[in-house]
Amino acid sequence: MSLLNLFVDVDDFCQMLTVQQPQPVLGRANRPGRKPSLAVSEVMTIVIYFHMSRYRDFKTYYTQSVQRHLTGEFPHLVSYTRFVELMSQTLWPLCLYLKTRLGPVTGISFIDATALPVCHNRRIQRHRVFDGLAARGKTSMGWFFGFKLHLVVNDCGELLAFYLTPGNVDDRQPVPHLAKSLFGKLFGDKGYISQPLADQLLEQDVQLITGLRKNMKNRLLALFDKLMLRKRALIETIIDQLKNISQIAHTRHRGVDNFLVNLVAGLIAYSHQPKKPSLNLGDESLALLPATLI
Repeated sequence: MSLLNLFVDVDDFCQMLTVQQPQPVLGRANRPGRKPSLAVSEVMTIVIYFHMSRYRDFKTYYTQSVQRHLTGEFPHLVSYTRFVELMSQTLWPLCLYLKTRLGPVTGISFIDATALPVCHNRRIQRHRVFDGLAARGKTSMGWFFGFKLHLVVNDCGELLAFYLTPGNVDDRQPVPHLAKSLFGKLFGDKGYISQPLADQLLEQDVQLITGLRKNMKNRLLALFDKLMLRKRALIETIIDQLKNISQIAHTRHRGVDNFLVNLVAGLIAYSHQPKKPSLNLGDESLALLPATLI
């Protein structure tokens, strides 16, 4: 997506939000301090576009790319320190904008969680930025200190829901909240095995389908469900792109607000990705879905 198209889309959203909300929710209109020279839509565009670039850290991107090559597009650029201050003011509109970028529910959904470390394990005792917020957790890759990002995607690779928790929260805990707007089948790994959770989701017209542990008795699954369980790597591919292309996970954060801005902007950047991982299911495959529901 080009920078111009991204700015037009973000700016249209900000204007709509300003019209619908009489009170100024964008920027710091009700707070003391100097008036920012950059519009909120400009700040949002720069932050989101960073996650579409190949830069590994935001400071290098802003000083080496934005301030050198994008002065024509953003004539009122500020210093890097000032821009970091403005970033925290865009958290609320970024969250609202991300809600507009969520994809449609198709009846086939995948759920997974991934770790977002905020510091190296050797620095846990000295870490103060996320003191009282982050927690120690464990994944298949080992222990970490930080948060967990819980995601739900459809078969086209589009984001449906997201939830952020401390690292020590069980993956199954936020599932009912994530599944509020879903219907059909929800596929997860063995970490989501829970009969009470499956019964609760079934009341919401959502069928939770997971694999089996080695010590569990075999059960009868429809052929369609078995095939979709094998396609669960779709969401793992999306998480890999979010971390390695959209840069949602790093341990250089110096504030909670900027951590959240980085995360939300990364999710938005992925939603604008023209080619997403997809199962490419045709109408014939989707027609089999109602027949496999229990």
